[in-house]
Amino acid sequence: MAKGTPKRVADVSRKTAETDISLSLAVDGTGLSKIATGVAFFDHMLTLFAKHGLFDLVVKAKGDVDVDYHHTVEDVGLVLGQAFREALGTKVGIRRYGFFLLPMDEALARVVVDVGGRPHLVYKVESATMFVRDFNLVLVKEFCRAFSNALGANLHVEVLYGEEPHHIAESVFKGLGRALDAATQIEPRAAHALPSTKGSL
Repeated sequence: MAKGTPKRVADVSRKTAETDISLSLAVDGTGLSKIATGVAFFDHMLTLFAKHGLFDLVVKAKGDVDVDYHHTVEDVGLVLGQAFREALGTKVGIRRYGFFLLPMDEALARVVVDVGGRPHLVYKVESATMFVRDFNLVLVKEFCRAFSNALGANLHVEVLYGEEPHHIAESVFKGLGRALDAATQIEPRAAHALPSTKGSL
């Protein structure tokens, strides 16, 4: 970032009867992360998201994982989306749109995002096997929905093809990181302009 540019960071906490989450985000990071949600596969996915999006991310979550992983995964999506919304602030100067085609061995994911304030999720992901150990891939959709709603983003996720469920999920999280990185970058030609003809986002 240019010298004197405000840092795009956020610290968000959320506590309910089901989860207790604290999260720190730096949008203009280097991909460093420290993730502890109590769900090992989800930790791995969030680490990949941060690394490939070049976001610095710290997540500490305690949830009722003895019941199910659903509440933890969904609520982390909500908190992460809120953190991005707060860190981006007025969104002046951002590119707003981002997309990425991410190959992961036999799987190929297409992720497209518009951080224009209109939450909507289109999610087209199929897998012959829906579980990575005890992690249900349906939870990836729940994460994406919560993230989209909290950020206020139009998010389209599609796995064009793939077989191995781990690869399918990995392509989605890496692709989301890359697409979001593109959308949140500052456009040098319009660094002081809002990316909308409406005058607000």
